[in-house]
Amino acid sequence: MNSIIAISILTLGLLHWGASFFITILIISFLIFFHELGHFLAAKHMGVAVETFSVGFGEKLYTKRINGTDYSISAIPLGGYVKMKGQDDADPTLKNYDKDSYNSLTPIKRIYILFAGPFFNLVLAFFIYISLGYIGVEKLAPKIGTILDNSAASLSNLKQNDEILSIDGIKVKEWDDISKLVEIKPLNLEILRNGKVINTTLTPKIGKSKTIFGEDIQKPLIGISPSGEFVTIYNKGFSSITYAFSETIKASTLIIKSLEKIVTGVVSAKEMGGIIAITDITTKAASISISVLLILTALISVNLGVINLLPIPVLDGGHIVFNLYEIIFKKPVNEKIFTYLSYMGMALLASLMVFTIVNDILRMTGFYN
Repeated sequence: MNSIIAISILTLGLLHWGASFFITILIISFLIFFHELGHFLAAKHMGVAVETFSVGFGEKLYTKRINGTDYSISAIPLGGYVKMKGQDDADPTLKNYDKDSYNSLTPIKRIYILFAGPFFNLVLAFFIYISLGYIGVEKLAPKIGTILDNSAASLSNLKQNDEILSIDGIKVKEWDDISKLVEIKPLNLEILRNGKVINTTLTPKIGKSKTIFGEDIQKPLIGISPSGEFVTIYNKGFSSITYAFSETIKASTLIIKSLEKIVTGVVSAKEMGGIIAITDITTKAASISISVLLILTALISVNLGVINLLPIPVLDGGHIVFNLYEIIFKKPVNEKIFTYLSYMGMALLASLMVFTIVNDILRMTGFYN
C-alpha cells in the first residue's frame, strides 16, 4: 500500500512539475535526514540505542543493519524518523528503562537529544547562507524607477535612473537598504547620475505602507520605486559569517511572526501552506537559479527547526516541555496525561496536515480567486 502511495506521489509530481520535481524530493529528504541525524548523533553520544534510522516513512524499501541500528529507505519520501530504544511517538505508552534506553536518561540529557534535531536544521541553514555569501544573491539595485508626485523625492533633486550610493554616509548596496536608513529627519543622499556623483538633501514624509503580512502602517517615505534592475550582492570572508548569522535569525523571526499573525487572525488561514505548496515553490525555484533554490532550502530548513520546537506534544518542543516539567517538579508528567496529550498532539498535526494539503489544492486550482 505504501509503495502504491509513493509511486502515485512521484507520478503526479512528474506530471505536474516535470523532472525538477526530483530536485524537490531530494532537498526535502536531505533536510529531514539532517534533522534526524542531529537526534541520531546526540542519542549515540548519550549512549542510547538507536533501533531505526529511516529516510522516509511507511514501508521499508531497503534496510541495512549496522551495529544494532536498522538504516532504512522507506516508501514515502516526504518524512523520516529516528526510533530510539524506549521512545516511540506512535505508541507513547511504550516505555523501557534499560541502561541504553532513552527513558533511563536524565531530563537534561533527553532535552539535549530532542534539541539536536532542530539545532541541526538551523546550523544547516547557517552554512547554506555562508555559501550564498560566496555565490552571490540577486537583489533589486538601488536605482530609481519612478518618483511619486508631491513626495519628498519630487521636491528634491532626485531624478529617474538615479542610483543611490549612500544615505548619511552609510553605503547602500541594494534597494532594501534604503528603507532601513530612511528616518524623519533631513537626509544627505549621495547619487550617481550619468556617471557623476552628486549630493542632495531631502526630508522624508510620513506615508501609508504595508507590512509583508498586509497590515497598514505609517512609516517615513521618500516616494520612490525601483527601476527593476538587479545587482548581485556578495558576502565573503568574515562578512559571510555575519551575513549567515543575520539571515538565520531573520528567517527564524519571520517564521515565528508568521505563526503569530495566523493565530491572531491578521493573516487568513487560507494563506497557510503545506507540503504541496513547499513542493510547488521549491520546484519552481530550481528552474530559476541556484541562489534562489539555496535561499528557499535555507528557509525550509529554518522552518523545520523552528516548527519542531513548538510546544506541541509529539513534536520535539512538546517533549522538551515534558522534560522541563520533570526538572521543575522533580517528577515526570502523569502517565495518563502524557498519553492523552500525545494523542491530542498527533490528532492536531494530522488535522493541520490535511487542512494545509486541501488549502494548497484549492489555492492552486484557483478556487480562492
